[in-house]
Amino acid sequence: MTIHFEMHDDIAVLAADNPPVNALGWAVRQGLLDGITRAQAEGAKAIVIYGRGRTWFAGADIREFGKPLQEPSLPGLCNLVEACKIPVIAAMHGTALGGGLEIALGCHYRIAVPTAKMGFPEVHLGLLPGAGGTQRLPRVTGYEQAISLITSGRPIGAAKALDLGLVDKVEAGEPLALGLAYARELLAQGAGPRPVSQMPAPEAIDFDAAKAAVAKKARGQLSPVVAVEAIEASSKLAFAEGLAEERRLFMSLMETDQRQGMIHAFFSERQVSKQPDLAGVSPRDINSMGVIGGGTMGAGIATAALLAGLSVVLIEMTDDGAKAAKARIASNLAGALKRGKIDQAKHDAILNEALTCATDYAALGEADLIIEAVFEDMDVKKQVFAKLDAVAKPGAILASNTSYLNLDEIATTTSRPADVIGLHFFSPAHVMKLLEVVVGAQTAPEVIASGFALGKRLGKTSVRSGVCDGFIGNRMMFTYRTCADHMVLDGATPYQIDRVLEEFGFAMGLFAVGDLAGLDIGWANRKRLAPLRDPQERVPTYADKLCEAGHYGQKTGRGYYIYEGRAKVENPDVMPLVEAERLELGITPRSFSDAEILRRYMAAMVNEAAKIVGEGIARRPLDVDMVSLMGYGFPRYNGGPLKWADLQGLPALLDDIKSYAKEDAFFWTPAPLLEQLVAQGRTFDDLNKEAAQ
Repeated sequence: MTIHFEMHDDIAVLAADNPPVNALGWAVRQGLLDGITRAQAEGAKAIVIYGRGRTWFAGADIREFGKPLQEPSLPGLCNLVEACKIPVIAAMHGTALGGGLEIALGCHYRIAVPTAKMGFPEVHLGLLPGAGGTQRLPRVTGYEQAISLITSGRPIGAAKALDLGLVDKVEAGEPLALGLAYARELLAQGAGPRPVSQMPAPEAIDFDAAKAAVAKKARGQLSPVVAVEAIEASSKLAFAEGLAEERRLFMSLMETDQRQGMIHAFFSERQVSKQPDLAGVSPRDINSMGVIGGGTMGAGIATAALLAGLSVVLIEMTDDGAKAAKARIASNLAGALKRGKIDQAKHDAILNEALTCATDYAALGEADLIIEAVFEDMDVKKQVFAKLDAVAKPGAILASNTSYLNLDEIATTTSRPADVIGLHFFSPAHVMKLLEVVVGAQTAPEVIASGFALGKRLGKTSVRSGVCDGFIGNRMMFTYRTCADHMVLDGATPYQIDRVLEEFGFAMGLFAVGDLAGLDIGWANRKRLAPLRDPQERVPTYADKLCEAGHYGQKTGRGYYIYEGRAKVENPDVMPLVEAERLELGITPRSFSDAEILRRYMAAMVNEAAKIVGEGIARRPLDVDMVSLMGYGFPRYNGGPLKWADLQGLPALLDDIKSYAKEDAFFWTPAPLLEQLVAQGRTFDDLNKEAAQ
């Protein structure tokens, strides 16, 4: 039984019991309907609804996603709760999200414990609240707050909810006792039902301006803008008509590719760290970490570990370097303090007790895991690992943060290759959520499990990768960056490409990202790969000439763009370099439409991603999608490159790749896996489903 019915004198209690989060599946909905009907039939004077366990209703049952809904539907249930002839009180704790908050708004009164959280996360699934949330919420909070809550998808605390009028009372205590006491108080006052639907809609605001502001933040995502349209309906229509309009808009979003993309991202984020082959494998205990290198990356890794409660020994080459590293960490912690992530006491304890900065590798002797974040050079990495082999305790995990280099070659310098793993963080490491867990040929299963356990402790989304140049993310980026370079040589401009990518949904265009990361990084990588290059490869040199002139992007104030503070303008020196190279190579430039730029760019990304999956570097297509979403700014509402490819249609995409191969057969070699899927009439998502079985 998911809803338990109890009578406390003349007050009926409906207790939700559907662990772990009291999701609003069919049995719960039917149980609430039956309970309300029974309470009225048995003469109850009021009804209290609360959740057993750790939460109120935390939202819809994700197991029902994509399946036909059974009656009672959630919208119908909310209306039936609200139509009850006796007062219905929601006693909330834990989280009241999405449909859970809509049920609460269907109740007549709401009380919450101070730690309760409330919100409407539907926009993160490409949807809007579809059970009256867009019509009821504005009637209690006003339009501006309703728009903020629904379009951001961010939860708020009980105190904020009280300020907004979303709840009536906030008190500490057990939800059942609080609900019963509040019900008795209301009955003593002679209070009856108070349907939100009968409250007047607030005074209308400038909805056109609101939609424009939301659209700017949404960067192409449909659901926040459509949610404002649904909220606006409450200002123009009677309540029942507003509900009908909300439902129409909800169903229109259900039919979009964006909804499919965001649902894919939602499930993939929960699936990606699950490793069936590690079932029953216990990770090693990691309570202390050593970090070698205190630059931006090393300091970020150290900060992430310190914030997660680990002790950290950071090694730099000189005392001055160690002081500079500690200052970087202190700056990172100051940011966490300002954002409320830690309090002053925690901040001081981390800096004074948990962090040690040193210059002698011997200080790493007791570390459970040691990670290097030194210069991206194989000889340097090998020297570091040879030193670690001598000082690390038995059983210590030796990790590399390399972005590109061969982990197996690095491991040859140690006597314990089974203890070596790649942990590729993304900068800034204490902020970015992606962690590539790179598994070497000899990495022990418990070391792999330890990498995933550490990622979870640090709050990262961990994705498994095999060993290859660039692993998953940087290997893909190298390919689609090459495609963009080719288009620039052939007639496009970096600025047109950046604009197209930003209109697609990326927060920044590719060339602007290069400026942010530092153009010298790509330059060093191109020089590293030069001796290995195939003679057929087209390698533009205009980017190298920028670097040779000392223009590395934001850190030098000049790259593809010129930077003054936060403002940036196109660098007029770039196109003359491009034009000179075109002349040298005998290229007659042609125009590229925006649509062609996007298609070629995405085709290159998908083709390389398919090779990565086909070679087993990524085990599932969703692994590639999560790397792109969490580490490279791929727009979440497109689901990731391989979900995007499925939605576009693999046969047409393969046809385009084959047509591009007529110009450059070396670069545009179709991925065997892509050809196989098209021949079989299958999709990348079919592979995800097979891997989940």
